[in-house]
Amino acid sequence: MGHAYSSIVADVFARFKRLEGKNVFFLTGTDEHGLKIQREAEKNSKDTKSFCDDVSAKFKNLTKILNLSTDDFIRTTEQRHHNSVKAIWNKLVESGDIYLSKYAGWYSVSDEAYYTEDEILTEGNKKTAKSSGSAVDWFEEESYFFKLSSWEDKLLDYYKKNPEFISPKSRNNEITQFVKSGLNDLSVSRTSFKWGIQVPNNKKHIVYVWLDALTNYLSGLNFPDTNNKLYKDFWPANIHIIGKDILRFHAVYWPAFLMAAKLPLPLKIYSHGWILSDDKKMSKSIGNILDPIDIIEKYGIDQLRYYLIKEVSLGNDGNISMENLKNCINNDLANNYGNLCQRVFSFIEKNCNSKLPKPSKFEEVDLNLTNNLINSVDALIIDMEKQDLNNYIKKVVEFSFNANKYFNDLQPWALKKTNLDRMNTILFTIVTQIKNISILLSPIIPISSEKILNIMNLNSKDMLLKSINNKNIFDHMLQFKKTSILFKKIENDN
Repeated sequence: MGHAYSSIVADVFARFKRLEGKNVFFLTGTDEHGLKIQREAEKNSKDTKSFCDDVSAKFKNLTKILNLSTDDFIRTTEQRHHNSVKAIWNKLVESGDIYLSKYAGWYSVSDEAYYTEDEILTEGNKKTAKSSGSAVDWFEEESYFFKLSSWEDKLLDYYKKNPEFISPKSRNNEITQFVKSGLNDLSVSRTSFKWGIQVPNNKKHIVYVWLDALTNYLSGLNFPDTNNKLYKDFWPANIHIIGKDILRFHAVYWPAFLMAAKLPLPLKIYSHGWILSDDKKMSKSIGNILDPIDIIEKYGIDQLRYYLIKEVSLGNDGNISMENLKNCINNDLANNYGNLCQRVFSFIEKNCNSKLPKPSKFEEVDLNLTNNLINSVDALIIDMEKQDLNNYIKKVVEFSFNANKYFNDLQPWALKKTNLDRMNTILFTIVTQIKNISILLSPIIPISSEKILNIMNLNSKDMLLKSINNKNIFDHMLQFKKTSILFKKIENDN
């Protein structure tokens, strides 16, 4: 569920930027190297590459299940990625930031992370990382080190000059305090296993999995070919969307690697919280795991996407439950937005031969409804720029609520015999509002939004923010397509 949430959030931002008419590159993929992967393959009696092929295929398929609008899927076992990692390594060697020494310390195979003594919890003979609860073991081996300690002041200076670089603010404070407490040089190679990318000019060493994995952001853009169009168009990245458990790697190690390699830094690292199930972290032992695929099969992908975006406060831990999911689907999608579309389209079908009538004179109440949304578009863009998804969706839901109220209050069904011009204007106004709400919801519920726009004979090229201001977008001679139930209301299905 956490992976699904990260992916959906990133997809919402990518889709919204396309609504703005921006050129967007949305990258995801799989990190496939390290001792953890090697051990899992051995446990499953599989060749390591074959094991990775199977697991990666499942994640790639998940991009379709979650309806992600990804432009590429990078695997760290691909040759283009190996080329990028070796190029980064050589740049770090050239800058004098890598040296050979010996590593001795606590290491978590599960987290692929090193921990200091004060980050370890000891209970009997068992030692675990305080942050994750994962087991740690003592490792001693020859290792290349990255001079992370020499980048401490430069990192702090960068955080200070770029306060939005690590978001939300609470994460910025957390990382700033961590760096201020002092940085040790980072072990960036291993000799105790072979599943990874070999260090250039020393085949005995494998590149540390996080230096390897983080470089995927560049390898997806064909680095080290800095003249490549993808690299020139899309680096530095506008935003990385990550979970809070991997913040340190992205907000400390990654910018230090890039600074040392003399490469631009991504503009923002946005770290979201954990997804909790009934106030507890999901765990097989507790039995509270919510499988996104099960939910999608039962209720639909748009329903899950909408629920996660609306109910989880981006940046904080989010508590979800099946009961809340059902209530959200019923109240927001079925009873509010879905019901609005259903009633209006059915009315036009029965009373207007399925064609949208042309308006005559707009009254103040009509203009207020339409202009309230149109005048909010700039603020909605700012909400998205600040990753304030919750405020964004709250406003869009309010537009839908107000549209329902408008339709109920003005009662076009009572005007058919007494004031046809007024009825036609009301219908044009409410359909325009449905069109605009659907465009604003399309990054979150793309399948349903496109279905609704298609009923009105609009298509994907009309799904742009500039279409909100287009008053001549409708073909009044074309019949609306047949309407079916857009969002099924969930009854007691326990």
